[in-house]
Order: sequence, then structure tokens, then C-alpha cells
Amino acid sequence: MSAVSPEKTLSVTLVKAGLTKIRYPADLVHDDGTRVTVRAPWAAPHTRDFGFVRFEPGDVLTEHYWRDRWFAVKEVRTGGGELKGWYCDITRPVVLRDSELLVEDLDLDLWVSADGASVLRLDEDEFQESGLAGRDPAAAEAAVRALDELEHLARTGGLAKLLRRDTSATPGTAL
Repeated sequence: MSAVSPEKTLSVTLVKAGLTKIRYPADLVHDDGTRVTVRAPWAAPHTRDFGFVRFEPGDVLTEHYWRDRWFAVKEVRTGGGELKGWYCDITRPVVLRDSELLVEDLDLDLWVSADGASVLRLDEDEFQESGLAGRDPAAAEAAVRALDELEHLARTGGLAKLLRRDTSATPGTAL
């Protein structure tokens, strides 16, 4: 669980229901031993329109993962730097092994628009259908608590505070 030095490329592996959903390279921005921040272009070769936001080739995601929290927060920007918003995944705490960042997606998500006016809970039906509550009730409870916590932070302006860090450790990567 030790911190990794910046300027290293990691492989982010997103697992869902025991299967690898996607794997992509990302540049390590910061690792303080608890939170790992990486930056990567939108990994799909095509546009994904969610209705409330479009992820497009050229978009850049700054992704924040925690070793002690049940979520990840992904800041989404256009290639030109315009903030689209934050896509938050409910996950088990992240594991970093060598240069692989292992992320287990638990289906629940939250979208927060750039202006903070839109805060949307997503995929609660998928979460119910996943059967996690029956297989691992403690994990299901932690996932719901994490979604509630993120929604509260988003609605009270705490999301920006959560993502702030001492930028003196990695100049030029202020969040």
C-alpha cells in the first residue's frame, strides 16, 4: 500500500461481476498512499451518449481512487479543457499491484454536472439486479452508504473539497 512516484503509466483494470469490463493505460498524477489519481483519455473509440452527458474521443478524465473509500470520482473534460462534470463510480476500495490499478465496479453511479445543478443517481436498478445484497450484504451496505455520501457531498459543495489536495507535491497538476 505504499505510494507510487508520479510520472508512471498504470494499467487501470475495471472489473464488474468478476469479469474485466475494460483495461486502459493511465498516467499516474498523484499517489499519497491512500488516494491514487490518474489521467487518461476517454478509453472508447466512439462517443457514448448518456443523455445527460456525452463522453467523446478526445475527452480527458482525471480519475481519483481511494484505498479506504468505496467510490471513485472521475473529472471529465473536453480535449480543450472545458469541464463537463464528474462521473462517480461506486467501487470497492482500489488495489494497486505493481503497475495495475484494480477497480471493482459495484453498479451504482452518480453524475454531477459542471455547474453542480444536476446531481443524478444512476443504475440503482442494475445494483438491485446484481444480487450483491444477497451475496455480500456488508459490501452492498457500504456501496449504498458511499452513494449517499457522494450525493451529499455533491449537493453541499463538498465534492471539490474532497478532490483538493496539496499540489506542491506534483507541480502543474492542480485540481
